[in-house]
Amino acid sequence: MLEAFGASDPGCVRSNNEDYFLVIPTIGLYLVADGMGGAQAGEHASRLAAETIEQAAHQNGKAMDSDQLVTAFGRANQRVMDAAAANPDMEGMGTTLVAAVENGGDLLIASVGDSRVYTFQNGTLQTITEDQTWVNEVGRRLGIDEENLKNHPMRHVLTMAIGVSDNLRVHTHKVHPSPGMLILMCSDGLHGVVSEEELRKALASQGTLESKSKELIAIARAHGGPDNITTVLLRAA
Repeated sequence: MLEAFGASDPGCVRSNNEDYFLVIPTIGLYLVADGMGGAQAGEHASRLAAETIEQAAHQNGKAMDSDQLVTAFGRANQRVMDAAAANPDMEGMGTTLVAAVENGGDLLIASVGDSRVYTFQNGTLQTITEDQTWVNEVGRRLGIDEENLKNHPMRHVLTMAIGVSDNLRVHTHKVHPSPGMLILMCSDGLHGVVSEEELRKALASQGTLESKSKELIAIARAHGGPDNITTVLLRAA
């Protein structure tokens, strides 16, 4: 049994919000998408991708397995690509996508891009997903130190996103939530500006999932809120 709460904030710089999230406990679906593209294209990409995963979850219910989730990601990728091809105003749009679905006592996770999933229990914060970014997949392998990576001109470049390529690489993971475990799903508007120590303190604080979400967003805004900020928090009973 999972308790869930989601929230999104445009941040302090951007006037529009290209992030999109879903919290649908009845079908066991939780999702964060961070869109990109000119005009309203990013907002359209994130919503379209999320709706595609939601349709698949409705069809399969809580029986959805990892293969079906990956297939749904592929369908979302194609739909975003088709929409971009059909409308010049949408050209170049794409989105990150991370989704978690309940399957028995497990939480099946699929991700594309750099939106993340963390677990937090007994004071320990663990990153579950792997960023598909230049920094993570190229810079670190080249041996560039973390301090230089923080300011590297390629630090915001994704190596994979929904709607960008036919050759989609989807990472999958499985978490078995134990009682009291918190699961944080978020866009890089949170994890890109808030330190892991700050994440730990906010998640360890007393209060509801809603109050924790508001605290996380407030911390990101206090750091300048340069991007849209989205959090989905789950707690295992």
